[in-house]
Amino acid sequence: MSTLPKRSQVKAENTWKLEDMFPDQKAWDQSYEALKELKKKVADYEGKLNGPEKIKAVFALEDEISESLERLYVYAHLNHDQDTTNPTYQALTQKAKKLNVEVSEALSFITPEILSLPENELDALIENPDLADYKFTLQEIKREKAHVLSKTEEALLAQVGNLSQAPQHIFGMINNADMKFPKIEDENGKEVELTHGSYIQFLENPNRDVRRRAFKAVYETYGKQKNTIAATLSANVNKNMFYAKVRKYPSVLEMFLYGDNIPKEVYTNLIDTIHESLPLLHRYMKLRKKLLGVDELHMYDLFAPLVEEYKWDISYEEAKKMVEEGLEPLGENYLNVLREGFNQRWIDVYENEGKRTGAYSWGAYGTHPYVLLNHKDNLNSMFTLAHEMGHALHSYFSDEALKYRDAQYTIFLAEVASTTNEALLMDYLLKRATDPKQKMYLLTYYADQFRTTVFRQTMFAEFEKIVHERAEAGESLTPQELSSIYYDLNVKYHGPEMNVDRDIEMEWARIPHFYTSFYVYKYATGFSAATSFSKQILEEGQPAVDRYLGFLKSGGSDYSINILRKAGVDMSSPEPIREAMSVFEDIIEQMEKLTK
Repeated sequence: MSTLPKRSQVKAENTWKLEDMFPDQKAWDQSYEALKELKKKVADYEGKLNGPEKIKAVFALEDEISESLERLYVYAHLNHDQDTTNPTYQALTQKAKKLNVEVSEALSFITPEILSLPENELDALIENPDLADYKFTLQEIKREKAHVLSKTEEALLAQVGNLSQAPQHIFGMINNADMKFPKIEDENGKEVELTHGSYIQFLENPNRDVRRRAFKAVYETYGKQKNTIAATLSANVNKNMFYAKVRKYPSVLEMFLYGDNIPKEVYTNLIDTIHESLPLLHRYMKLRKKLLGVDELHMYDLFAPLVEEYKWDISYEEAKKMVEEGLEPLGENYLNVLREGFNQRWIDVYENEGKRTGAYSWGAYGTHPYVLLNHKDNLNSMFTLAHEMGHALHSYFSDEALKYRDAQYTIFLAEVASTTNEALLMDYLLKRATDPKQKMYLLTYYADQFRTTVFRQTMFAEFEKIVHERAEAGESLTPQELSSIYYDLNVKYHGPEMNVDRDIEMEWARIPHFYTSFYVYKYATGFSAATSFSKQILEEGQPAVDRYLGFLKSGGSDYSINILRKAGVDMSSPEPIREAMSVFEDIIEQMEKLTK
């Protein structure tokens, strides 16, 4: 078995070049000390934000501080993530975190102080040409005003903050620390450990008995805790209702959409349009049943491999080449930046001892983005490369086009650029696949992304909506009630070809996202927007590319929904979701042709 190299043994060309942020540790230390001094200047403005000059000056100071802090913080964390065992960078991240808290405290008076101004003064500031760079910030502060309470009430709510974390914290303890699954028999009759981590691997096992045993064992275990977990989820819903009421929102859903200024129709449209598209998911279930060669399709068959494992080794060099070719429709300007990222060491490529797992794109304004990978020579890693470079180039174009304050894009937009890259790469791979097995392997990979990212996340979003509406209507959320709602949704979504096993009614109890309320819909909207973008780019060419690059350069300079609309994707209408569904239908048709 090969052992991982130590960080010092990794070739420089496969590592990211962090000297582009700070040439050395000494430079970081100097910047850190300078920022501590700069932070002291903030106090000069407290209690004096009563006119455009002072407000302009404090915003400019806030930007200078935040930009410097971001660079210190990101540099420390990137160094830590490349080797989490290194004590120097453990200490550096702690220093950066502490400074982050101190800066937040120092700047915390700015918004409340501006909010305390009379409405007409606030309106005058928004229209003041001297504050043009801060117009969007001031509009956002004004939008918050309706839901901000008095100073005393806000102080009280801040103290309740710790209590409000209790449901999520308790669920985490039950789920991660106390939940113990029984051992199950694998395909060789050997007793093996069932854990959160191994559960999906068991569901992907070609042996159906293994899948069924894992499925039943997991949900029987959750069933034994159903009263406690229902009480935890109910407490989370009650907490949400408390905040919505005291902050004067019409409903919990509207409170959670308010932050990104997302109209309620975006949420309800998603659910309604997916309902009208459920026959497509039912058709995919029928095809899955046929490909698996089973008389009855069960819930534990959803992750079973549909094609014999197609062996496809893709080295990192080949992955870069295919990603670049797949993204050619985005034009030379985009490709030049992509190549710069590949050639100028933006990317930390391979696993090493102590390196953080997974993948991400991160960076600080004023320097290029960085990408962490743990590359394996397979299809999944190639898509990860395309995905993370989508994030990186979104940040690059936003940072290049906009001032610091406007360059940060919202979570609602974050997954769009990354998933657009994946969709374009998939189109390219499918068009050049000559081997029917390879083509089927790709189509299955893509179809399952639609099933898990669009249909499954929308089903989760619908469950959250129903549960909160019932609670807001005064109904109690018993384990029986939660299980009944969840089971009925599974029947509706999976359709007549699926034998919906009773055990699945307990799945609500193992979904941690339900404690980050009304968040999962963003996966489905992001995927739909990206699929719509890629379809427009491939069909229209240059005009669509120009709109898309405009989207990448918009950062967070406007409300997310407006940024997408300007680029040709209107998420308040059903169209982008319908466009995504037409792509899903095309995938199913291609799969059906290959199985005739």
